Amino acid sequence: MIRAVLFDLDGTLLDTSDDLGAALNHVLTANKMPTVGKQLYSSAISNGVAAMLQVGFGESLKHYDTQVLRQGVLDYYLANLSVHSQCFAQIGELLAALLEKEIQVGIMTNKPEFLTLPLLKQIPELAKIETVVCGDTLAVAKPHPEPLLLVASKLGVSPEQCIYVGDAERDIIAAKSAKMISAAAMWGFIPSEAEAKSWHADLYLTNPLDTLSHI
Repeated sequence: MIRAVLFDLDGTLLDTSDDLGAALNHVLTANKMPTVGKQLYSSAISNGVAAMLQVGFGESLKHYDTQVLRQGVLDYYLANLSVHSQCFAQIGELLAALLEKEIQVGIMTNKPEFLTLPLLKQIPELAKIETVVCGDTLAVAKPHPEPLLLVASKLGVSPEQCIYVGDAERDIIAAKSAKMISAAAMWGFIPSEAEAKSWHADLYLTNPLDTLSHI
């Protein structure tokens, strides 16, 4: 019996692409580099700021101090966390349905706490989710299973009673390692449908409400 559904954040619950893309483009502009469009930066977001910088700067990245660039992206993003960010369609409806079914909800994201917690407070559908584990909560992050196991422990459920929904291969690896049911969020920041299928997730969800059919 499923007693909890756990979620990744960026690309699963929240479409943060335009705010993160704006932070990248701010740094590109500051360094007199051309900006990049959503199609390019969206595919890199799930792999973090380093991947976004690679997409933005390309071969020129080797001529820059990547730590300085990374800090520039983070500083701009922290100051502009939820200008454009919003839940994907049906997420609010899904969370309400889970609450009605008395299914617990938690978040496990590799996003650091100093960005995650302020952002959640600014998103009405997510502000009341209490059990949140971030990328720096423990000494390890996804694809290590320990952060997911911590969420389950906080919710008082066994890993086998959890579905973990995410949009990156590391999410699927972490869920399987934690003995949870792994679910790929096909509406999220997946690189491509073909690549997502190569992850061999237990479930492939075409939209958030598909989750309910597996509970």
